[in-house]
Amino acid sequence: MTVALMWEARAVPGRGPDLLAWAEERARELPRRPSRREVFRAPQDRVLVITWWNAPLDADLPELPEPEDTLVTRTVHRWRFESLGSV
Repeated sequence: MTVALMWEARAVPGRGPDLLAWAEERARELPRRPSRREVFRAPQDRVLVITWWNAPLDADLPELPEPEDTLVTRTVHRWRFESLGSV
């Protein structure tokens, strides 16, 4: 089974590049390597990281931590999805 972990945060206005750099670094530092990893940015200084794992949906998998409060406007949003395949 393939599980996708999604991590999304919104930076304090003007700190988007800092949050992006922080997330990219933390994604590279995960204690285990996912089968795939992508980092995205969006308007309003949002950053999204998706990691794919060959594991059961409820597996204990490494996730990106919460950034320091001075970097984000709110708590990080996290989702876990089971892949149903690609088209």
